[in-house]
Amino acid sequence: MRVSAKVDYAVRAAVELAVAAGQGPLKGDQIAARQGMPVKFLESILSELRRAGMVRSQRGAEGGYWLAKPAAEISVADIIRAVEGPLADVRGVPPEELDYGGAAGALKPVWVAARASLRAVLEVVTIEAIATGELPDGVEALLADPASWARR
Repeated sequence: MRVSAKVDYAVRAAVELAVAAGQGPLKGDQIAARQGMPVKFLESILSELRRAGMVRSQRGAEGGYWLAKPAAEISVADIIRAVEGPLADVRGVPPEELDYGGAAGALKPVWVAARASLRAVLEVVTIEAIATGELPDGVEALLADPASWARR
């Protein structure tokens, strides 16, 4: 899986908003400065998160952005889907809709299983879990395996 800058920035921005919850809205330039992101790109991403119902915004001197729902109710998968679409597709097609013939016939279930594997992590890790550093046990178990850290 390749994580785009857009997804990375969207998750990081949501975590900043989670940490600031209850302290008032954050300006886009504040989030950008804290995370070292381009402001214009971030503003575009925040607009997408707003359209998806994950972020709210208000204009003006007292304005800014805040999460539209509790951070515990927003998963990393939700963020990815909001800014880029499905977690895993093949050439823009959901894997269950593919039809391979011949020797590649067993490839379809491989793509479906890969998507299920992504969901097993990305749908259980919430923005709150990242903000607090308290990842779910299943994710911690994966991280405890040295093979998880091997770059291949």
